[in-house]
Amino acid sequence: MRLGFAVNPTKDVALELRRQAVAWCDSRGVESWSAEAAAYDELRQSLPGTDCLIVLGGDGTFLRAARALVATEVPVLGVNSGRVGFLSKIEPEALPATLADLISGEYEIEPRLMLQAQLVLAGATERSRTFVALNDAAIVRGREVRVVRMEVVIDESHLATYVADGLVVATPTGSTAYSFSAGGPILDPTARNLVVTPIAAYLSSIRSIVVGPAHTVVVRVVDGPECILSIDGREDHPLNIGDSVHITALDRPIRFVEPRGALPFWDLLRQKAALLPA
Repeated sequence: MRLGFAVNPTKDVALELRRQAVAWCDSRGVESWSAEAAAYDELRQSLPGTDCLIVLGGDGTFLRAARALVATEVPVLGVNSGRVGFLSKIEPEALPATLADLISGEYEIEPRLMLQAQLVLAGATERSRTFVALNDAAIVRGREVRVVRMEVVIDESHLATYVADGLVVATPTGSTAYSFSAGGPILDPTARNLVVTPIAAYLSSIRSIVVGPAHTVVVRVVDGPECILSIDGREDHPLNIGDSVHITALDRPIRFVEPRGALPFWDLLRQKAALLPA
């Protein structure tokens, strides 16, 4: 058994959890390694031969670490040392018992859909850059308080031209995040769908929609200053008028560890929602 730990180095509680977890592994002869969750290259190089990646931090830490898992079958488990922690399956006090369950195989795997966003520059003959996201890809206005005009196409069908602050395309996992804040529905996290939700749309009769995993959502910037493509709220890329983003579901899911005794999602949702400010 070989365990990896992706940690948020800015949180003392996460660093203490790493110390405890590594000591637990050392005392039982379990091979382990650790890296900062934002250290993408180091994570990717360390993942081969790893039986589970354990993320010590909040949802932001988990989203950073998830990028490194796209091309692997390594499952991931989140330990919440943040505030809300929708992506975390256990709280810190349950870590020792959960490590023991991992060693003995007392857990299940829950596949979650990720998305791919391909940025196509206006006038270019090739798609220039590709990004992956666990939660969402959002096309939003920049610093100026001015709306963005966006054309949205599903496969070859024109859905709508939105005049809005932006638009979020979310996975089921991300349906509890930015998309929900914009008025989108909450999906079962094991579903295989994309949620398309405009942000503060002006005079639009088409609000949030759910599309299947075989479809491509294309968002083209028609007008708007300083537009941004935001990936999981962690990395931003400038967009110009005429640029478009092609969003699809990834075939390979990310594999969440479902530890023994973990709360069902809908109970977790109710519990976490109670922690949010009114």
